[in-house]
Amino acid sequence: MDEIFDVIIVGAGAAGLTAGIYSSRAKLTTLILNEGVVGGQMVLTNEIANFPGVETTNGYLLAGTMKKQAKEFGCKIKSNIKVSQFTLEGELKRIVLEDGREFKSRTVILAPGGKPRPLNIPGEETFKGSGISYCATCDGDFFTGKEIIVVGGGNSALEEAVTLTRYAEKVTIIHQFDHFQAFQHAVEDAQRNPKIEFIMESELRTFTGNSFLEEVSLEHLPTGNFSSMKIDGVFVFVGYMPNTDMLQGLVDLNERQEIVVDGDMKTSIPGVFAAGDCNAKKFRQVTTAVADGTIASLSAAEFLRSKSN
Repeated sequence: MDEIFDVIIVGAGAAGLTAGIYSSRAKLTTLILNEGVVGGQMVLTNEIANFPGVETTNGYLLAGTMKKQAKEFGCKIKSNIKVSQFTLEGELKRIVLEDGREFKSRTVILAPGGKPRPLNIPGEETFKGSGISYCATCDGDFFTGKEIIVVGGGNSALEEAVTLTRYAEKVTIIHQFDHFQAFQHAVEDAQRNPKIEFIMESELRTFTGNSFLEEVSLEHLPTGNFSSMKIDGVFVFVGYMPNTDMLQGLVDLNERQEIVVDGDMKTSIPGVFAAGDCNAKKFRQVTTAVADGTIASLSAAEFLRSKSN
């Protein structure tokens, strides 16, 4: 007879792993289904210095520790899979993989996370991986001694720009506004760094090169003037898009395709919860994902108790 889990968690980022830790520690039979690398966007972060109680670490190590905790409590984790179908209505939820395997559960926690938002300008697809990157941790070393651009004005952009100065000779931050959206400490760290320069109120318009990115064009928004820059690489940090394509029509999403939840992480379907960067919310940090995962797991446990009474 097929095993019926108490909780199936879709996604193994900070939110999904936390939900796995809490659910399995509560003696609920728990399975995490994860399409990519365990840790999600967390593993792309070179330095995490604001995780409470933990001295400065990197996302890869933190993800590894969380995975180990979840497994030690009995959580099962299946990675490098692809979900092809969700059946979320009814008392028994079903998730089918592309290889035909089917898993059943009494509750589901959706934690698929997000993916880097592209600029969607000419040349971007051509030079992805050939001068254009969305991950400082993954690709920073390739640009040792080079001159690079960082696009964005939030915490990720400024923090990763500082990280990239460990490799690059010069980092130019290009931002569309005349001010940053990052926390003040991140702004000050970037402004103090002698390797970092700023081009404000400007946007990239094209990427050009031969086999590798060589040049960008940019527009100064207040004047409409165009200019070009010879460059060795561009790192794009302009936010994330939720990985919710397969959930359209299944749970309520907002206009940005984020999952709509209440304070208990409940979705529009009974027994289905959501956590992490896929949710509609203002702030996205490792700590907020951990909080979401905690609440979603506790809410799922409460839901199961209510059904057993």
